[in-house]
Amino acid sequence: MILFTNDYTEGCHPAILEALTRTNLSQQVGYGFDEFSTQAIELLRSQLENPAADVHFVHGGTIANLLVLNAFLKSYESVIAAQTGHIFVHEAGAIEATGHKIEVAATPDGKLRPEDVAPLLQKSPPYHTVKPRVVYISNSTEIGTTYTKDELTALSEYCRANGLLLYLDGARLPMALAASTNLTLADIGRLTDAFYLGGTKCGALLGEAIVINNPALQPDFKYHLKQRGALLAKGRVLGVQFATLLQDGLLFELAAHANAMAQKIARVVQELGYHLLTVSETNQIFPILPNTVIDQLKGEFGFYVWKQVDAQQSAIRLITSWATPAHAVDQFIEALRTYSRA
Repeated sequence: MILFTNDYTEGCHPAILEALTRTNLSQQVGYGFDEFSTQAIELLRSQLENPAADVHFVHGGTIANLLVLNAFLKSYESVIAAQTGHIFVHEAGAIEATGHKIEVAATPDGKLRPEDVAPLLQKSPPYHTVKPRVVYISNSTEIGTTYTKDELTALSEYCRANGLLLYLDGARLPMALAASTNLTLADIGRLTDAFYLGGTKCGALLGEAIVINNPALQPDFKYHLKQRGALLAKGRVLGVQFATLLQDGLLFELAAHANAMAQKIARVVQELGYHLLTVSETNQIFPILPNTVIDQLKGEFGFYVWKQVDAQQSAIRLITSWATPAHAVDQFIEALRTYSRA
């Protein structure tokens, strides 16, 4: 069975295995102060064009979101997210378990705009409701859409004008940036108070890089890592991986491949007369197919049925990865053509 269920079905890029093996017997200090983590941090700061960025490596996306939001929010403050946001739908109440309310806005494309946030700031009477403090977004979103530079700039300016922090979940940020014509990693750093850059879904064995851009939020963040069990003794394991991914553009090369594989399927989906649930230029696509075709595809391919559209059709989620081979995509396309003619 060929899997299109997610972008972490494979282990890691061979260059990472080689680097881990090559550095294995090098003695290093722990807790992220090793030379490989230092190298990765400097590479990331260079690409952000911000030598003062505060960078911390953690093992996964949910812990990254939990750490950042719990650190930034006071007990009476809330976080605003889209209704499809990962922290609202897919993290088993991790944020609520820290005592913070998630307030959501329904948006058709999974993105937040100032007009989506504004109604949630209208609180009355004072001191009787939670106080919004952080706006949470993801790029790409849970439904494959991406922010343009203009959209992110407008949201960033709105947040700063209204005393809000902007935090970006970057589990698939490499794919979003690879798909963009003018949004850069440096822009992400300039327009957000904090974000994380995903490695788990783009070639690493595991790992995400939390980046805190706002100097007021940087002090003592490592205490939060330690309290939540996220300060790894063998921090080198994450440092080696990010140093490898950030050298010579490997991270974004892998992201571009993942996008290209998904978009090849998307073009054929449309050629066959089917629609897509969202407009996505990344490695997540959501074809709307007849249920009869979906049932046949399930026998050969792994994917999620995302949403029932009507009695005859559903949207499925297909995700390609940094390692998805072209022949696997071609096999899916051939099966889709065959079952569509039946």
